[in-house]
Amino acid sequence: MARLPYLEADQVAPEYRDMLKRNTNLHKLLVNSPDMARAFNGIGGYIRFKSKLDPRLRELAILQVGWLEKSEYEFTHHVKIGKEFGVTDEDIKGLMAETDDKPSQLEPLAKAILRGAREMVRELAMSEATFAEIKQHLSDEHMTDLVLTIAFYCAVVRVLATMQIDNEPTYKEVLQQYPIPGVK
Repeated sequence: MARLPYLEADQVAPEYRDMLKRNTNLHKLLVNSPDMARAFNGIGGYIRFKSKLDPRLRELAILQVGWLEKSEYEFTHHVKIGKEFGVTDEDIKGLMAETDDKPSQLEPLAKAILRGAREMVRELAMSEATFAEIKQHLSDEHMTDLVLTIAFYCAVVRVLATMQIDNEPTYKEVLQQYPIPGVK
């Protein structure tokens, strides 16, 4: 159960109701601090709708963070979002294999991006070798967007866990197809 209330549109000032367009528990909780929620939504909106980083690769990086951090909420939401941006079931199976140091059919750039996300989660930063490998394929702008995306979602999973935000029932079905080890 969440540590703060989930607010509905009629419980927030009219100028903040637009932040509840996405009817998710995360957004309903964040509007307890509406100005912070607006800033948070600004970064998330930029990542999803304005970044020039390939959306499939972006979603794979986000999924890697959710998977490693055992964030049911983050992982299940981004399985659905990722599929809107070209992530396939084979991509997700590849992510799981790569996480376990097993071979996958993912292309080299996707493998490197997943490795970079794992390094940022586990080691705080991408290694020189991984950064250089990815940089061979991405512009400076894309590299900046990738690193900031991974960092932002490292923060998001910590917000979800600390606030104990409940996953909506419609997303729980994703766990049947992709059970996260250690998550019930």
